[in-house]
Amino acid sequence: MLKLGPYELNSRLILAPMAGVTDRPFRALCRQHGAGLAVSEMVIADPAFWNTRKSKHRLDHTGEEGPISVQIAGGDAEMLALSAKLNQDQGAQIIDINMGCPAKKVCNKAAGSALMKDEALVSEILDSVVKAVNIPVTLKIRTGWDTNNKNALTIARIAEDAGISALAVHGRTRACAYQGNAEYDTIAAIKSAIRIPVLANGDIDSPEKALHVLDKTGADGLLIGRAAQGCPWIFDDINHYLATGTHRKKRSSIQVRDIMLSHVRALHEFYGEVMGVRIARKHVGWYLKSQEDVLGYRKAFNAIAEPAIQLNSINNYFEKQTKKEDKAA
Repeated sequence: MLKLGPYELNSRLILAPMAGVTDRPFRALCRQHGAGLAVSEMVIADPAFWNTRKSKHRLDHTGEEGPISVQIAGGDAEMLALSAKLNQDQGAQIIDINMGCPAKKVCNKAAGSALMKDEALVSEILDSVVKAVNIPVTLKIRTGWDTNNKNALTIARIAEDAGISALAVHGRTRACAYQGNAEYDTIAAIKSAIRIPVLANGDIDSPEKALHVLDKTGADGLLIGRAAQGCPWIFDDINHYLATGTHRKKRSSIQVRDIMLSHVRALHEFYGEVMGVRIARKHVGWYLKSQEDVLGYRKAFNAIAEPAIQLNSINNYFEKQTKKEDKAA
């Protein structure tokens, strides 16, 4: 199993932090379905912004299963260290530093993967954050700034020297964003060069791909992000495949319905009726992305403004799906 500081995870699979996705309800759902750890949405390092509605939700870990991992982002070593300390005081058990986000609104503020351009600043940030807290600090990076500037191996050695507990590497450069295929050779080179746990990230969307990436990179664990959207049970599926070499039985429509209903209810409760209804729309869209002929249903669902009607709509949709399956059987 994977160990991060004093924490021994019950799975090598980790839910990757995703802004607007990995909120507390989704983290809880993925943990329930096999994720060994679920990293929070990115929290801006500057505490002056923590009183916003968005930040308050991102900093809410009430009742969350540990270990609680909080990702912080910024470009100032002193502020990141303060943010890490304050998050530790509020219940964080692991601090994750974001040097992997390719988003322009993050990189334009000299944060996220933009930091990889300045190795001296990377070293200063990592030293400052590790010294500021007495809990494990992890780091997420990309393979480099662009295809001509891949310095992930250098950053990895800096991270190890600074006392980082684990390093997650997305197999693309910042310039690649999420385009093209992830490459794993750099991750393999990093794994062979450092002693701390290395986590591979990028394009892991099936049990077979998970096994391939583990074999290709030698990574200690995997970060799974976009593939979990609308499919939180992917962790269970991969865990089962890695343990047995066989696939789990496909979930029935009723099982998927029950997971969706539980998730949507949790969103309503966490965000309140207005925001909960709005946020539920994208998640329901992800759950149904593999279904045929759902555009009309999704359009109608997105017009619903009442929590109870959303839940009834999901029930009605799956009742029709079950009838179709029964006829086809």
